[in-house]
Amino acid sequence: MVQNTAKPRGRPRSFDETGALERATQVFWSKGFDGVTIDDLVAGMGVGRPSLYAVFGDKRAIFLRVLKAYAEAKGDRAAKVLLSPQGLRASISAFLRFAVESATEKGSARGCLLICVAPLVDDPEVRRFLQNATAGGAALVEGRFRDAITAGEIPSDFPVAERAIQVTDFARGLTMRALIGTPRKTLLRDAEEATDLVLLSRPGKATPEG
Repeated sequence: MVQNTAKPRGRPRSFDETGALERATQVFWSKGFDGVTIDDLVAGMGVGRPSLYAVFGDKRAIFLRVLKAYAEAKGDRAAKVLLSPQGLRASISAFLRFAVESATEKGSARGCLLICVAPLVDDPEVRRFLQNATAGGAALVEGRFRDAITAGEIPSDFPVAERAIQVTDFARGLTMRALIGTPRKTLLRDAEEATDLVLLSRPGKATPEG
């Protein structure tokens, strides 16, 4: 019997691809898209130039991968908070508090890559990605409102689409205020007030309990 002694093609990668993308995130955070060079990415990601191009592509391709990975991770965490088994008010409050806590997390850059860096990139694919991400976030909140209608927590005429957009707008606003240094304590307080505002179905209506 003849043994197959053929060697596998190529050389095994000597770096963690996921870890390299996480480090690239910090590079883009620190310098923005326009300020980053390939040399910055080579140094920051810990990947040689030939491997960087072969595995990740050019700067634009790397940024798109970073953006998608960042959005997926943050979106999963936000969805878990919003859809946890609790009352509607607690869910919306937790969603807005998550925006504050992630934007003011110790040891990381203030704000959010999707809100504070990506919108400044003049690229149609980046813009489409941000538009889809924004619509997806609003749809997630709208779905939570519809579940609350089914559960009898809010009336059937509650303006779910409008208030879902309002919730995501509040989340972006809180994130931007974190970027300019507003204290976390202040932002958390404002998140609670914002929760009460969006849960008013009509002027004069009582805020749902949760």
